[in-house]
Amino acid sequence: MVKDMTQGEPGKILWSFSLPLLFSVIFQQLYSIVDSVVAGKFVGVGALAAVGASYPITMIFIAIATGANIGSSVIISQYFGAKKYEDMKTAVYTSILSVAALSLILTVAGTVFCNPLMRMLDTPADVFGDGALYLKIYIWGLLFLFLYNICTGVFTALGDSRTPLYFLIGSSVSNIVFDLIFVICFHMGVAGVAWATFLCQGAASLLAVLTLVRRLRKIKTNQAYPVYSFRMLGRISVVAVPSILQQSFISIGNLFVQRLVNGYGSTVMASYSAVVKLNTFAITSFTTMANGLSGFTAQNMGAMKSDRVQKGFRAGVRMILLICVPFFIAYFVFSPAMLRIFLSSKEDVTAVIQEGTRFLRIVSPFYFVISLKLMADGVLRGAGAMTPFMVATFSDLILRVALSYVMALLLSMGSTGIWLSWPIGWVIGTVLSLGFYLSGIWKRKMLT
Repeated sequence: MVKDMTQGEPGKILWSFSLPLLFSVIFQQLYSIVDSVVAGKFVGVGALAAVGASYPITMIFIAIATGANIGSSVIISQYFGAKKYEDMKTAVYTSILSVAALSLILTVAGTVFCNPLMRMLDTPADVFGDGALYLKIYIWGLLFLFLYNICTGVFTALGDSRTPLYFLIGSSVSNIVFDLIFVICFHMGVAGVAWATFLCQGAASLLAVLTLVRRLRKIKTNQAYPVYSFRMLGRISVVAVPSILQQSFISIGNLFVQRLVNGYGSTVMASYSAVVKLNTFAITSFTTMANGLSGFTAQNMGAMKSDRVQKGFRAGVRMILLICVPFFIAYFVFSPAMLRIFLSSKEDVTAVIQEGTRFLRIVSPFYFVISLKLMADGVLRGAGAMTPFMVATFSDLILRVALSYVMALLLSMGSTGIWLSWPIGWVIGTVLSLGFYLSGIWKRKMLT
């Protein structure tokens, strides 16, 4: 299931490689979406708001894990494309050991600072207890989150996008089952939702590690290699740290947005909890397709084939624009129906649906714009051109956060001002990313 992407027609390779990644992210997003659906439908709007209140903080941990995944994957892909298998295996084991240590540090820090973080977000008293409880249980499973993400990154770097999909299908289905058992049968409320995620993610991560180790043993090497290398850690960090910062800055920006949203009360909070899950589902799907292009780019840059990268970019753009269509239709045309998935029919949820519909109809038309940015970012990241990648990403984020406060508070546009900040930031970030791609700056980055 290891795949060399330096040979063959780029469009066909990207489709066959990226589609399993897309299905993987669909099942991965089921974790957070099902948590919110079960909380909202079987516990109530308060529980939905509680899960949503902790979501920006959990996204910081996910961002760090995802950034480490991306950084490791790029370097491993480049070594694999260059057929330097000893260095590749050193990079794999260095990545696994490093993120395991990092996850344990974050578990301790997260447990200690859980309540202060919730207070920093001005979480209302009526949802604080459940929100903090959900967050603590989530934090105790960080080791599983980090190990699984690194394993997924390695599988992807080796051209194997199917193995992570199989793990996620099993894990997501079992998560749904345990969510319903813990909440409906055992009446565990928000805690039941969190424990279901903990158990299922734990099982998936352990199986992923065992499968990866067995897979690596089948790749033959001609000489001994170090299991851990600080030199290799430094090389990985060159890509991983900017990726972590990029992902983390987005999540930290979301913290500021969440704090602003919390000021409008539990109705807007519940609405935001639902729409941010839907929006994240779409953006993560697009990002995953871009990650597929990153893997393709990294292998071909390792093999000194930059011309194939350009063909891959054009094929990737056609692919991702096609993926945008169903998300746009679902969120723009059927937005009230999408929101009702999260809400109980026993409560008056009219205001929640109206607010969420406004968000989705403002943001979803611009999916066709942000998807272009993400594909350009995929090439920049896969080639190791991290400075332009960070400039474009941080410009989008800083503008989006700043504009949300300006339009909501200074221009007195309320929550609508917050929602409008998304497309404005996306447009500017897309112009920058496409400009960097077209300049060819990424071609200067070759594996040495």
